[in-house]
Amino acid sequence: MDLDVETQWAVNNNDLSYQFAKRYHQFCDENPSNHVAPLEYLVNVVMTELWDFMFSQTEILNVFLPAIDDMLRYTSGEERRS
Repeated sequence: MDLDVETQWAVNNNDLSYQFAKRYHQFCDENPSNHVAPLEYLVNVVMTELWDFMFSQTEILNVFLPAIDDMLRYTSGEERRS
């Protein structure tokens, strides 16, 4: 079954996000430094890269803050996936 353009874009976006998170998790497991927090570093770099690619500070904040709030709904209060 062929998907419409918007649905296919959403599927591709979800797949890209999944592959990125999976690869970054593997990358963190290879972290040779105990004093570097890789997730903190990643988020900082991603935000600056978004800014470098012409997203405004307001646009970046307006997506990160609601995403953090939505984590509470998604995780149902669990600190970590078991």
